[in-house]
Order: sequence, then structure tokens, then C-alpha cells
Amino acid sequence: MLVTVIAALAALVVGGAVVGLIVRARMQKAMQVHDEAAIRELEGRRADAEAKRADAERAIASAQREADAIRKEAEIDAKAHLLELRRDMERELDAQRVELSRLEERLAAREETALRNETAVTERELAASDREQALRDAEAILQEAQSRADRELERVGGMTRDEARAQVLARVEESTRHDAAQLTRRIEEEARQEGDRRARSIIGTAIQRTASGYAAATTVSTVELPSDDLKGRIIGREGRNIRALETTTGVDIIIDDTPGAVVLSAFDGVRREIARITLEKLVADGRIHPARIEETYYQAKEEIEEKIREAGEQASFEANVPGIDPELLAILGRLNYRTSYGQNVLKHSLECAHLAAIMAIELGADERVARRAALLHDIGKAVTHEVEGPHAVISAQFCRKFGESEAVAHAVEAHHHDVEPETVEAVLVIAADAISAARPGARGESLEQYVKRLAALEEIAMRKKGVERCFAMQAGRDVRVMVKPSEVNDDMAALLAREIAAEIEDSLEYPGQIKVTVIRESRTSELAH
Repeated sequence: MLVTVIAALAALVVGGAVVGLIVRARMQKAMQVHDEAAIRELEGRRADAEAKRADAERAIASAQREADAIRKEAEIDAKAHLLELRRDMERELDAQRVELSRLEERLAAREETALRNETAVTERELAASDREQALRDAEAILQEAQSRADRELERVGGMTRDEARAQVLARVEESTRHDAAQLTRRIEEEARQEGDRRARSIIGTAIQRTASGYAAATTVSTVELPSDDLKGRIIGREGRNIRALETTTGVDIIIDDTPGAVVLSAFDGVRREIARITLEKLVADGRIHPARIEETYYQAKEEIEEKIREAGEQASFEANVPGIDPELLAILGRLNYRTSYGQNVLKHSLECAHLAAIMAIELGADERVARRAALLHDIGKAVTHEVEGPHAVISAQFCRKFGESEAVAHAVEAHHHDVEPETVEAVLVIAADAISAARPGARGESLEQYVKRLAALEEIAMRKKGVERCFAMQAGRDVRVMVKPSEVNDDMAALLAREIAAEIEDSLEYPGQIKVTVIRESRTSELAH
């Protein structure tokens, strides 16, 4: 029994050892498998890391190439931009050089003009000095003559010293008045010639550089009709359509025997134009009745208001006068439908702006003020009779109201001498207005006004002492005055011409200028028997 137990224990011990060996062997094998798996995993990770590093290196190389390409493109763009900037700067410098050259030329021209003026003033001063010396010499001669006359009178006797002095003084006074009249006439003639020469040069340049055309403006408009049958539709049943048209538009509609036409008559150009557009729209539409007439009238009125604004803006652009208030532009545009003696007032204002600017440049005055004032000088004519006062004063009030400078407002207000002109620009606006109005064909004049002006010119001349006859010629631009030679000598004739011209300037209104010529003729005849 014991042996059996021992044998069993020995078998158990041996079996445990065997099992232990087996377990240890399996554990070693498991550890070896685990190590090999770990090694393979490390190698896999190492391979992945190598692959990622290769990808990273490729990405870095690609990024480097892209960066190089972007840098090259940036360098090319920067060079192109720098080249364009250089070209722009060169163009700007060239423009500045051209402008500087122009300014230098203008400065040289002004310096030359100033030098000529200075030379003329110097010559006049020298001439005045010569005249003063001549007067002093004449005074010395007169004193010597007076001394001789006193001695002669004392020698002859029969007169006291005071009587002799009075007689000599009367002779000296008469001689001095004669010399003074001659000197005055010579000085005035020289000044007139110089002034006329300079004025003709400036005005001739201004007129030559300003080309304008005029179309005769009337107080009627004609609307063409497709057929005469429409005249009956315009009149309407018992005349209701034509009454509605005249009441709504405020114009007279004349339907006569003229084939294919209707005449619109009104002094207000805006109303007449609205009526013309209204009637044309009604004729084109074919529906003519009072309700349609009123609707069409308001449509035409809106169109005319838009055209007026466009006309004002276009005039401002053509005259090169920016910055005018929009409300003032609207008033300016209304002048396109106003006439003065048949002359379109807006075209007249544009021409005045160009003339005044050219003369201002020639004289070295402020071109912008002259141009602006000349364009706006007649805007007072655009308002109705409800605004009282001369149109020049009304125009100046509008200029001040809408922010124009005082220099512009003064030049506008003075262009008809409602106030005395105090600036060169104001005088230039007056001259431009007269030139534009005096152009041949620019303005019309009624026969009645024409005859009255001629009669007034002749009446002014005939009131003067010593005038025998007077003739107003060349539409009143030339007045010939015949004087009695026994009552008026040559010196008095010169003074008489000046007096008549001054009175004409003070008492009459006329476009352009009037030339006064005094003619003194002396004839002597004898009969041979």
C-alpha cells in the first residue's frame, strides 16, 4: 500500500516536472512569438514612418517648387507694376511739363503786354512832359507879349493901366482858350486812337474766335397734321376740344385754311412749346377729348421741365462754368424759350460767356468771374412779371441767393448800368452783351421803335446851338450834324460832337455804338460882271 502511494507520488512529481517543462517550453515559445510580432510591428511602423517621411519630403519639395513659382510670379507682377507706375509718372511729368510750358508762355505774353503798356505809358509821360514844356514856353511868350502890349499901350496912351491890363487879359484869355481847345482835341484824339486800336484788337480777336449762328425766333409755332380731317376733331363738338386746349395750355390755337397745319400763338415760349408737344401727342394718339387733353398736357409739361434742366446743364457745360446750383441751372434752362428782340436769350448768354472770357484773357482779368457772370447775366428774364424790378437786378439777386460770389453778382447787376461797374470783369460783361446784341442779324427791332430812336437822335443834335441840320444814318448808328460855320469854329465843333455823344449815352438805350460826326463847311462866292 505504501509502495503504491509512493509510486503514485513519484508519478505525480515526475508528471508535474514534465508539465512544468511543457509549460515553460510553451511560455518560451509564446514569448518568442510575441517578440517576433513586436519586431514585425516595429518594422511595420518603421516602414510607415519611412513612407511618411518620404511623403513629407515630397510635399516639402512640391511646396518649395510652388513657393518658387509664386515668388517668380510675384517678382514678374512687381516688375510690371513698377514699370506701369514709372510710365504713369513719366506721363504725369510730361503733362506737367506741357502745362508748365503753357504757363510760361502765358506769363511771357503777359510780361510782353505789361512791357508794351509800360512803354506806352512812358511815351505818354514823355509826350505830357513835352506838352507841359510847350505850355510853359507859350506862357513865357504870352508874358513877353503882354509886356510888349503894356508898353505899346502906355506909349500910345489914351488908356489907363487897368484898362490896358483888362484888354491884354481878354486877348490872352481868348488865345489861351484857343490853345487849350486845340491841345484838348489833340490829346483826346491821341487817346481815342490808342483806345480804339486796342479795343478793336481785343474785340476783333474775341469775335473772330466766337462763331455763332442765329435762327429767327417768333411768337408762333406750327403743328403739321396728317390730314385736314383732324382739324374738325381738334375743334370738337361745338368747339369744346379747342376751348379745352386753349384753356389748359394758355395759348391761342389758330385753325384757318392753311392745308395740313395748325398755328399756335403765344408770347410765352414755354407755354407755346408745351402746347405744341401736347397737340402733337394728341394727333398721334387720335383720342382728342377734354380729359385726354388735360392728361396729355401734364405729360408734355413734365417733358418740358426735363428739357429745361438738360438745357441748363448743357449750357453750363458748353460755357465751361461748373458748380452752378441745380435750381439756378433750371432757371438758366428756361432762357432757351425766351427771346429778346428775336434773339434766343440762352444762346446770347453762351456767346457772351465766350466773348467775356476771351477778352478777360487778353486783358489779364479774372476769366472765371467774367465767364460765369456773362452766362448768368440775363437769368432775370426767365422769371415772370410777378417779380418786380429790372432784369439785371433780379439776376444779381438770384446769383446771391444761390451762392455765387459777390464779384459775379456785381458784374451781373452792372451790365445795364443799374449800378456803376467797379471791376474790369463787370465792364467786360457789358462789352460782351453789347457785342452779342450788335451782331448783324442777331436782333430784330420793330419799325415804331426804329423810327422813334432816329427821331430822338436828331432831336438831341438839333437842340444844340449852331446846328443847322442833322441826319441819322445807317439805322441810327451814324449821326451827321451840319453846323453853321459863322457860329461854330473848328474847336467848338470838336466840343459839340463830344457833348452830343455824351447826351446820347445818358438819355437813350441802344445796342452797339453810335458815331457822331460834326461837319463844318465854309463857302465864299463872288460874281464876276
